[in-house]
Amino acid sequence: MKIPKFVALRRESGLKPVSGSGSRRKAFYMARTKDFNEEEVLEKALNIFWQKGYSGTSMQDLVDGLGISRSSMYDTYTDKYSLFIKSLERYREKTAGEMMQMINQSASPKAVIKKIFQSVVDESLFDKVQRGCFMVNTCVENSTHDKAVAKIVNENMQDVEEAFYHAIKKGQETGEITTRNDARALARFIINNINGIRISAKAGADKKVYEDVMKVTLSVLE
Repeated sequence: MKIPKFVALRRESGLKPVSGSGSRRKAFYMARTKDFNEEEVLEKALNIFWQKGYSGTSMQDLVDGLGISRSSMYDTYTDKYSLFIKSLERYREKTAGEMMQMINQSASPKAVIKKIFQSVVDESLFDKVQRGCFMVNTCVENSTHDKAVAKIVNENMQDVEEAFYHAIKKGQETGEITTRNDARALARFIINNINGIRISAKAGADKKVYEDVMKVTLSVLE
């Protein structure tokens, strides 16, 4: 008996025959169970985009780096742009979330702000590939001509600003931080200096540069 072509193709692909009523041809196109962890793949994509940027990342870079087939990538993430947006959103959730958790759990607003600033300096000093900050890099590369990217970047900046604002406000109320300047203005000043350090990291600035910026920036809290 001659085997229908679509059944033969199904066998060759490793998919089991589908039994029961309905169209066999329709059953052939049913999606198979994914044999990879989507969260792990997204984390890999994040690191590729972070290091190479959106424009510098090719589809082949993603296929090679993610360890999945091109068809699986399209099936799961649609296209390169959609995967990039998901990666950027993941980065935002992770980094902003960690920062806000540090601020909310700290008993000393001034100490936690210094700790966050120091962590940014340390990342900049010890990152051998000089990636900088994925969010800041994306802001420079994409946000001026991409509304979806600009929205994510702006929302991230607002989240971080709110976290710093509440920390500074708390410090001012307890007398730990000076009230000479408005809490909102101080939060924005600190964030912009942190972003400046992250941009400098892309150019490989030395330790003294970071230390000088950090010293002067934190002095406004005194």
